[in-house]
Parts: sequence; structure tokens; C-alpha cells
Amino acid sequence: MTDVTLADEATRDAILALEERRRQALIDLDMETLDDLYDDALIHIHAPGLVHTKAQLMEHAATRNPYIDMWREDLLMRAIGDVVIVTGPLVNRLRNPGGGERTVRGQVTQVIRRCDDGAWRYLTFQMTPDGEQVWGALKSGSDASQATASAPTTEPQEN
Repeated sequence: MTDVTLADEATRDAILALEERRRQALIDLDMETLDDLYDDALIHIHAPGLVHTKAQLMEHAATRNPYIDMWREDLLMRAIGDVVIVTGPLVNRLRNPGGGERTVRGQVTQVIRRCDDGAWRYLTFQMTPDGEQVWGALKSGSDASQATASAPTTEPQEN
């Protein structure tokens, strides 16, 4: 069985570069780049719970052009062989269907795999929007927040 470890520096750099490519491709509607970044088996779950396959997400991006900007920070990257699980906050600036814009903040889990051609591709994406914290923080803090405290931060980027 393969151990779960923190991603090494080279893998972190590759994933951060992948995130920046995704960010820019979504903002620019670069469909060729998005097609390359998303695994054919992609499942993408948007903040309100809408589930898309790769084809549906590509159609969503192309027809709705929702992304104005996005950024990530405090990303935890855990590696299991050729798979990296990325967790951390995401802020999206999005166009509204009827005009105007909105900002959606939340926590994201992404599963990214290194494919046979050596390229990293998104396999799973799920955003949980920030909401009411009815229970409050635990005395011990959360394992996830302690783990992300040691993870490097990226500048405003992506979804």
C-alpha cells in the first residue's frame, strides 16, 4: 500500500502551475487548454451542488462564461503515488446570469492525477461554500487547519 505524504516541492510547483493554467484558461475561455487540463473522467461539483461531467463543464464554461477571477491560498497537497489531493480555500468572482457579479468563497477538494503522458489532470473537483459555523471551533483546532498551516500559500489565483 502506498503511503499518503505531503507533496514534495517539485510536485507542489507542478500543481500550482496547473492551477494557474486552469485559472487563466477559465478567465480567457481557452477551451483547448481546459480540454487538456480536465481528465475525461472528470466529475466537477459546483458550490451549489450542481454536478458536471467534463463535457458538461466545458459546455458550461463556453456558453455561460462565468469566471471573472479566482484565487487560492493555504493549499494542502497530499500525494498518494501519482495522485495529489489538494484542499484549501477558493474565492471565485463570477458573472451573474442576469448581469452583475457575485463572489463565492468556500473550501475545495481536488483530485489530480499524473497521466501516462506525464501531464497532471483534474479528476475530481468539489467546492463547499462557506456557511454558518453552528458548532464553532474545537479546543484542539481542526487537523485540517493544523495541516494547512504548514502548507505554502499562493497569490490570488484560480478555480
